[in-house]
Amino acid sequence: MSENTPNPVAINLHQKSRILEVEFDDGEKFELSCEYLRVNSPSADVKGHGPGQEVLQVGKENVNITKIEPMGNYAVRLVFDDGHETGLYTWHYLYELGIDHDNNWVAYLDALKKAGHVRKAND
Repeated sequence: MSENTPNPVAINLHQKSRILEVEFDDGEKFELSCEYLRVNSPSADVKGHGPGQEVLQVGKENVNITKIEPMGNYAVRLVFDDGHETGLYTWHYLYELGIDHDNNWVAYLDALKKAGHVRKAND
């Protein structure tokens, strides 16, 4: 982790709206949906073991986080209600997910479309 990586000062899960709110010590505050976090999991199940081995996650519109487990002073493990619980969300990675949210989300929606999947409306 870089010395310049901001640290979270608050992490709040809003289970009803399926939003994880993360506030950093540089003043940045992100509202990240559970679906967004799940489809961008840093785990090998999602990212693969190298470039080009990513696995497109589908059907995650209504996924929720059931548990947030602190991992030292550098990360959290998010446990999702679909059974996924691997991959550590470092502070740096959470920050990147927040900063790059719009581009990442558009890329995900485009990948779903290219794969012929239609996102279902959230409940």
